[in-house]
Amino acid sequence: MRRSMKIALIALAMGTSTLGVAAPVMAQVAVAVEPAGGIAFGYRDGYWDRAHAWHRWENRRAAAAWRAENREHYYAYAHTRDREGGWREHERYWERR
Repeated sequence: MRRSMKIALIALAMGTSTLGVAAPVMAQVAVAVEPAGGIAFGYRDGYWDRAHAWHRWENRRAAAAWRAENREHYYAYAHTRDREGGWREHERYWERR
């Protein structure tokens, strides 16, 4: 009986030590989620996806990353400043590629 108790305690200790090491590593992984069709136009307060749906940026880091890669389609003001809420029908650049 004592031997099985020792084995159980050792197994428990090994299992918790593995979890303790893995948790911080998983916490450092960041996943960027972009809409399936892609982002059409970015604004300071959010973006239009290519299916003409409005979204707020997930966070400042996501906005900055998209802006750095797509400067020609990013506008550094609120989307409400433009007509049609910033949707730029005449600039459907993704269809011309």
